[in-house]
Amino acid sequence: MVGSGGREHALVRQLAQSPQEPVIFTGPGNPGTAEHGTNVDLDPMDADQVVAFCQEKAVDLVIIGPEDPLIDGLADQLHKEGIDTFGPGAMGARLEGDKEFAKEVLASAGVPTPHFHAFSSSSAALKHLDKIDLPVVIKACGAAQGKGVAVCANRQEAEDFIAECLDDQRFGGAGLRILIEDCIFGPELSVLIVTDGQDYCLLAPSRDHKRIGEGDTGPNTGGMGAFAPVALPDELYAEIDTRVVLPTLAELRRRDIPFRGVLYAGLMLTESGPQVLEFNCRFGDPETQVVLPLLRGDLLELCTSTAKGRLGQYLQGFSEGAEGMPADWEGAGVTRWDRQCVVVVGSADGYPGQYLKGKSIEMPAAGAEDRWIIHAGTAQSDKGLVTSGGRVLGAVGMGTDLNTAREAAYGLLADTHFEGLTYRRDIGAPGGK
Repeated sequence: MVGSGGREHALVRQLAQSPQEPVIFTGPGNPGTAEHGTNVDLDPMDADQVVAFCQEKAVDLVIIGPEDPLIDGLADQLHKEGIDTFGPGAMGARLEGDKEFAKEVLASAGVPTPHFHAFSSSSAALKHLDKIDLPVVIKACGAAQGKGVAVCANRQEAEDFIAECLDDQRFGGAGLRILIEDCIFGPELSVLIVTDGQDYCLLAPSRDHKRIGEGDTGPNTGGMGAFAPVALPDELYAEIDTRVVLPTLAELRRRDIPFRGVLYAGLMLTESGPQVLEFNCRFGDPETQVVLPLLRGDLLELCTSTAKGRLGQYLQGFSEGAEGMPADWEGAGVTRWDRQCVVVVGSADGYPGQYLKGKSIEMPAAGAEDRWIIHAGTAQSDKGLVTSGGRVLGAVGMGTDLNTAREAAYGLLADTHFEGLTYRRDIGAPGGK
């Protein structure tokens, strides 16, 4: 497992439950991944180092968690050495690394997405504001850990964010080119598409809560919590599949872009139907923390089959007629639809801005089957477990209904303590966004 965040801990935790009893290495990992295997001091951006380690240990499968190594071509280097890898090469990862390119793919595929213009100079972007109505959405073209997006309600907010990206270079190279998009409205939905380039399955639809504040207020973050599955009208399951997933995968094949891994579609469910807000080329964080516990099958086998191009064969082992299962959701049999899962992110005070590190963490002992902690920004020190990131941990709860799952997650978080612990209290709440 390549990576060190909450997504990687969630993946490793699920992999460790495989009946195949895998030996798991995580580079560099975190205290959570260390509970299920061995952490290794590897730099995910050093492809030669990762490849050499995999060769030394005769690793059978590599799963790449974060976007930056994927965008940088780590999967290509591993493939070149004959190492099975779950995660797309640089061509496929460009869907996340270059939002303008992703828009071109969507347009060619005929997939609905907000209208946009791209700019690399602030003067040109400001002139464009004179010609359009507000509000608008402004995005850094590159990958910015979920923070390079602003919904600007007025001219001043738009001018400020344009300056942050293009003049102040707040997001580095990721923000040197921006998109200015039409602002559309509706609830958001995250769909994780596992594909080997030919066959695919859709995991449980989930909803992330990206803003720092309750009621969906304040700046964007990497995600403050999520729940799954999201109940949808019957016709919407089919619409997402036929209007978004099928044409996108067909367009990737038409362009000879191989993709073996997860394609994450961030959707908005508008009055006119689903529209794609963004693509990511890896498991979402925190969506992964609520989608994986709902799997009926073996995550290791799912990832191995995908990496080897045998996903269709794997999916034949799942029935499509279980109670509560949507009829028009490809691969619905891999998900348990009779359970709900919620994760609430505990962040450091000040996140997504400047925040303090090194605060001692107290958390309840593990043991309950319906609730557990996912480590994200934690580290071991001479003081014990301490905070080391903005999103410190995720409290996960499961239940037969959403309210029971929420109670489990929030109950766990109430018994977890560190100085500056901040979290939203409306994750998965009835009527919440």
